[in-house]
Amino acid sequence: MREGASSILDAIIDERRSKRSSSRSSREGGEEEEEEDYLVDVLLKIQENPDQVGLTVTTEIIKAVTLELFLAGGHTSANLIEWTMSEMMKQPRVMQKAQDEVRQAFDEKGDVDEVGLHGLEYLDCVVKEGLRLHPPGPLLLPRESREDAKLCGYMVPVGTKVVVNAWAIGRDPRYWSDAEEFYPERFVDCSIDYKGNDFQFVPFGAGRRMCPGYGFGIEVVKLTLANLLFHFSWRLPGDSRPESLDMTETVGASIARKYPLRVIPVPYRP
Repeated sequence: MREGASSILDAIIDERRSKRSSSRSSREGGEEEEEEDYLVDVLLKIQENPDQVGLTVTTEIIKAVTLELFLAGGHTSANLIEWTMSEMMKQPRVMQKAQDEVRQAFDEKGDVDEVGLHGLEYLDCVVKEGLRLHPPGPLLLPRESREDAKLCGYMVPVGTKVVVNAWAIGRDPRYWSDAEEFYPERFVDCSIDYKGNDFQFVPFGAGRRMCPGYGFGIEVVKLTLANLLFHFSWRLPGDSRPESLDMTETVGASIARKYPLRVIPVPYRP
């Protein structure tokens, strides 16, 4: 498995390296060519010009960073997609409203694209509400206090390891009305965003060490959900009722459903 992953990453890196070489040749020949910078391109630039950033990047490092992006981002994004679909299955009203918005936006095109995602305001609220109740990591990465501090009557000595419980913050009734209810409308006309500026909503952390891939992850989740909502209608198997859907969680580095979501897709024809 490791050799297979390594060969795939080698192919990706070789392709981008070849593309960069071709682009350079075109520019030297006087041709104008639009340059696209992907993550691998940025790392290859650093590898080619180590003196500019004072950092040596080997091909193995590029492979490791790329693999980490795939593995970490894929698992947490899939978790959030499953939880958000579960919440919408439990609340058909929300499912219908999100579906209507997506289909109205893309019916004419007949397919979902990234450009149209930015106009889906209700879907954005749905994703935020999914993150509030089901953050990718319930406990954020540990921090260490650099000096003695007193917070809310508690003395925090220098060197104390601090772990922030994002899961509990998102369900705190002091900051959220009907905190246990999945209600995307709470984010309508609301300035709260994903960027860690609002400490009642920190699914990706905050500050300089917040999750660096949050923007990519959000786009993956929104694009996937938009496709699921546009191309299919969804129903529970047998005579299962939405209110009886089991939402039991498993505890770990990320919180997944204890039982996989089982739903039946019904193809939609625009």
